[in-house]
Amino acid sequence: MPSEKQKMLAGQPYDPADAELAADRARARGLCRSLNAGAADASVVQRDLLPLAHPSAVVSAPFFCDYGYHIALSEGVYFNVNCVLLDICMISVGANTLVGPGVHIYTVNHPLDVGRRRTGVEIGRPVTIGCDVWIGGACVICPGVEIGDGTVVAAGSVVTRSLPPGVLAAGNPCRVVRAIDGAG
Repeated sequence: MPSEKQKMLAGQPYDPADAELAADRARARGLCRSLNAGAADASVVQRDLLPLAHPSAVVSAPFFCDYGYHIALSEGVYFNVNCVLLDICMISVGANTLVGPGVHIYTVNHPLDVGRRRTGVEIGRPVTIGCDVWIGGACVICPGVEIGDGTVVAAGSVVTRSLPPGVLAAGNPCRVVRAIDGAG
Protein backbone atom coordinates (compact mmCIF):
# COMPACT_ATOMS: atom_id res chain seq x y z
CA MET A 1 0.00 0.00 0.00
CA PRO A 2 1.48 3.41 -0.96
CA SER A 3 2.36 5.91 1.75
CA GLU A 4 0.51 9.22 2.01
CA LYS A 5 3.62 10.95 0.63
CA GLN A 6 3.67 8.57 -2.36
CA LYS A 7 -0.02 9.29 -2.97
CA MET A 8 0.58 13.05 -2.73
CA LEU A 9 3.49 12.86 -5.19
CA ALA A 10 1.35 10.80 -7.58
CA GLY A 11 -1.47 13.38 -7.53
CA GLN A 12 -3.84 11.03 -5.72
CA PRO A 13 -6.04 11.90 -2.74
CA TYR A 14 -3.92 11.80 0.42
CA ASP A 15 -4.06 12.66 4.12
CA PRO A 16 -1.94 15.77 4.87
CA ALA A 17 -2.00 14.93 8.61
CA ASP A 18 0.37 12.01 7.95
CA ALA A 19 3.40 12.13 10.29
CA GLU A 20 5.99 12.02 7.48
CA LEU A 21 4.32 14.90 5.63
CA ALA A 22 3.92 16.91 8.84
CA ALA A 23 7.65 16.47 9.51
CA ASP A 24 8.50 17.60 5.95
CA ARG A 25 6.33 20.72 6.38
CA ALA A 26 7.92 21.47 9.75
CA ARG A 27 11.37 21.22 8.14
CA ALA A 28 10.33 23.64 5.38
CA ARG A 29 8.81 26.06 7.93
CA GLY A 30 12.07 26.05 9.89
CA LEU A 31 14.09 26.77 6.74
CA CYS A 32 11.65 29.54 5.76
CA ARG A 33 12.04 31.05 9.23
CA SER A 34 15.83 31.05 8.84
CA LEU A 35 15.62 32.58 5.37
CA ASN A 36 13.09 35.18 6.49
CA ALA A 37 15.15 36.10 9.57
CA GLY A 38 18.05 37.09 7.32
CA ALA A 39 20.30 34.11 8.01
CA ALA A 40 23.94 34.91 7.32
CA ASP A 41 24.08 31.81 5.12
CA ALA A 42 20.87 32.63 3.18
CA SER A 43 22.15 31.02 -0.04
CA VAL A 44 22.78 27.74 1.85
CA VAL A 45 19.33 27.92 3.47
CA GLN A 46 17.73 28.60 0.07
CA ARG A 47 19.60 25.64 -1.44
CA ASP A 48 18.41 23.36 1.39
CA LEU A 49 14.83 24.63 1.13
CA LEU A 50 14.67 24.61 -2.68
CA PRO A 51 16.96 21.82 -3.90
CA LEU A 52 15.54 22.04 -7.45
CA ALA A 53 16.34 25.76 -7.84
CA HIS A 54 19.08 26.92 -10.18
CA PRO A 55 21.89 28.68 -8.25
CA SER A 56 21.08 31.96 -10.04
CA ALA A 57 17.43 31.92 -8.93
CA VAL A 58 16.62 34.58 -6.34
CA VAL A 59 13.94 34.23 -3.69
CA SER A 60 13.44 37.39 -1.63
CA ALA A 61 12.41 37.11 2.00
CA PRO A 62 9.92 36.80 3.39
CA PHE A 63 9.05 33.64 1.46
CA PHE A 64 6.77 30.77 2.44
CA CYS A 65 6.19 27.25 1.09
CA ASP A 66 4.81 23.88 2.22
CA TYR A 67 7.68 21.57 1.31
CA GLY A 68 10.19 23.31 -0.98
CA TYR A 69 11.27 20.09 -2.69
CA HIS A 70 8.48 20.46 -5.28
CA ILE A 71 9.65 23.85 -6.52
CA ALA A 72 11.85 23.90 -9.64
CA LEU A 73 13.24 27.33 -10.47
CA SER A 74 15.25 27.74 -13.67
CA GLU A 75 18.12 30.10 -14.38
CA GLY A 76 17.45 33.80 -13.77
CA VAL A 77 14.13 33.36 -11.95
CA TYR A 78 13.31 36.15 -9.48
CA PHE A 79 10.69 36.02 -6.72
CA ASN A 80 9.95 39.31 -4.98
CA VAL A 81 8.93 39.53 -1.29
CA ASN A 82 5.95 37.87 0.43
CA CYS A 83 5.37 35.05 -2.04
CA VAL A 84 3.54 31.90 -0.90
CA LEU A 85 3.93 28.61 -2.76
CA LEU A 86 1.75 25.70 -1.63
CA ASP A 87 3.78 22.99 -3.30
CA ILE A 88 2.18 19.62 -2.66
CA CYS A 89 2.78 19.03 -6.39
CA MET A 90 5.45 20.42 -8.66
CA ILE A 91 5.68 24.12 -9.30
CA SER A 92 7.99 24.61 -12.28
CA VAL A 93 9.15 28.09 -13.26
CA GLY A 94 11.02 28.68 -16.54
CA ALA A 95 14.14 30.74 -17.10
CA ASN A 96 14.15 34.52 -16.66
CA THR A 97 10.69 34.65 -15.15
CA LEU A 98 9.88 37.54 -12.81
CA VAL A 99 7.38 37.08 -9.99
CA GLY A 100 6.07 40.20 -8.24
CA PRO A 101 5.51 40.71 -4.53
CA GLY A 102 2.75 38.87 -2.73
CA VAL A 103 2.16 36.28 -5.46
CA HIS A 104 0.50 33.06 -4.30
CA ILE A 105 0.85 29.82 -6.25
CA TYR A 106 -1.35 26.92 -5.15
CA THR A 107 -1.14 23.26 -6.18
CA VAL A 108 -3.42 21.96 -3.43
CA ASN A 109 -7.13 21.46 -3.86
CA HIS A 110 -9.90 20.27 -1.56
CA PRO A 111 -13.03 18.26 -2.43
CA LEU A 112 -16.16 20.25 -3.26
CA ASP A 113 -18.36 17.74 -1.43
CA VAL A 114 -18.60 18.86 2.21
CA GLY A 115 -18.60 15.31 3.60
CA ARG A 116 -15.41 14.40 1.75
CA ARG A 117 -13.83 17.77 2.59
CA ARG A 118 -14.43 17.12 6.30
CA THR A 119 -12.22 14.03 6.08
CA GLY A 120 -9.24 16.32 5.49
CA VAL A 121 -8.23 14.56 2.28
CA GLU A 122 -6.50 16.77 -0.30
CA ILE A 123 -5.40 16.36 -3.91
CA GLY A 124 -2.92 18.33 -5.94
CA ARG A 125 -2.35 19.46 -9.50
CA PRO A 126 0.98 20.88 -10.70
CA VAL A 127 1.56 24.45 -11.87
CA THR A 128 3.89 25.17 -14.80
CA ILE A 129 5.10 28.65 -15.66
CA GLY A 130 7.09 29.12 -18.86
CA CYS A 131 10.21 31.13 -19.64
CA ASP A 132 10.33 34.93 -19.73
CA VAL A 133 6.99 35.28 -17.93
CA TRP A 134 6.19 38.31 -15.79
CA ILE A 135 3.66 37.80 -13.00
CA GLY A 136 2.54 41.07 -11.42
CA GLY A 137 2.19 41.59 -7.69
CA ALA A 138 -0.62 40.03 -5.67
CA CYS A 139 -1.58 37.47 -8.32
CA VAL A 140 -3.07 34.12 -7.34
CA ILE A 141 -2.30 31.11 -9.54
CA CYS A 142 -4.60 28.14 -8.96
CA PRO A 143 -3.89 24.38 -9.16
CA GLY A 144 -3.30 22.86 -12.58
CA VAL A 145 -2.58 26.15 -14.37
CA GLU A 146 0.04 26.41 -17.12
CA ILE A 147 1.31 29.82 -18.22
CA GLY A 148 2.99 29.98 -21.63
CA ASP A 149 6.38 31.49 -22.46
CA GLY A 150 6.56 35.28 -22.65
CA THR A 151 3.16 35.87 -21.08
CA VAL A 152 2.51 38.83 -18.75
CA VAL A 153 -0.06 38.45 -15.97
CA ALA A 154 -1.29 41.82 -14.66
CA ALA A 155 -1.09 42.61 -10.95
CA GLY A 156 -3.97 41.34 -8.84
CA SER A 157 -5.12 38.71 -11.34
CA VAL A 158 -6.58 35.38 -10.25
CA VAL A 159 -5.43 32.76 -12.75
CA THR A 160 -7.90 29.87 -12.72
CA ARG A 161 -7.21 28.55 -16.25
CA SER A 162 -4.11 28.05 -18.34
CA LEU A 163 -2.78 30.94 -20.44
CA PRO A 164 -1.15 30.62 -23.88
CA PRO A 165 2.31 31.99 -24.70
CA GLY A 166 2.89 35.61 -25.60
CA VAL A 167 -0.21 37.29 -24.20
CA LEU A 168 -1.15 39.97 -21.70
CA ALA A 169 -3.73 38.58 -19.29
CA ALA A 170 -5.59 40.32 -16.46
CA GLY A 171 -8.56 40.17 -14.14
CA ASN A 172 -10.52 37.98 -11.78
CA PRO A 173 -10.90 35.51 -13.25
CA CYS A 174 -7.85 36.18 -15.41
CA ARG A 175 -8.51 36.43 -19.14
CA VAL A 176 -6.39 37.13 -22.18
CA VAL A 177 -6.48 40.86 -22.99
CA ARG A 178 -4.34 40.82 -26.13
CA ALA A 179 -1.33 39.29 -27.80
CA ILE A 180 2.05 40.81 -27.04
CA ASP A 181 3.73 41.89 -30.25
CA GLY A 182 7.21 42.22 -28.76
CA ALA A 183 7.22 46.03 -28.84
CA GLY A 184 5.84 46.58 -25.36
